[in-house]
Amino acid sequence: MRLYTQQHQCYCGIDVHARTMYLCILHRDGEIRVHRNRPAGPAPFLTAIAPSREDVVVCVACLFTGYGLADLCARDGLPFVLGHALSMQAIPGGTATNATSDAQTIAVLLRGGMLPQASVEPAERRATRALLRRRGPRTRTRAAWLAHIHKTHSPYNRPESGQKIASKAHRGGVAERVPDPAVQ
Repeated sequence: MRLYTQQHQCYCGIDVHARTMYLCILHRDGEIRVHRNRPAGPAPFLTAIAPSREDVVVCVACLFTGYGLADLCARDGLPFVLGHALSMQAIPGGTATNATSDAQTIAVLLRGGMLPQASVEPAERRATRALLRRRGPRTRTRAAWLAHIHKTHSPYNRPESGQKIASKAHRGGVAERVPDPAVQ
């Protein structure tokens, strides 16, 4: 598990949602500078961090809404950390039930060097990654069904058809090869 351990003047933890984000900015001595709910978007975010902008690191838990913030920070030259959400759940007190404490917990973990880091996927590869994540389970389900059809012939001592049924052209007569109507 990679932890973010670089030192900064301020640490910004954000619990971001589709329409709102809760910001908590901590100074390195633990003083809370900002602790408020803001509309999600570039302008409210940049306004909130403006007083601490010279040496602030921004962190958000690894969720699909965090990538817009990652792109904004990259464009404006702000250090950005993507917190690994599953690893943060394993830390006692790493997650809570409300945005207020989540944002503060993220900032505290970041300040203490105990925030598990996830990798920020480059913008040009995100669409392909999302497609592969959606396609993977469907591919496994299809493979399981094809294997099931192949294994259905074994109890009846039927020889294999010699053709791959993955192709629709070779699926004709597969059901008729099994004599039991309930299995067909």
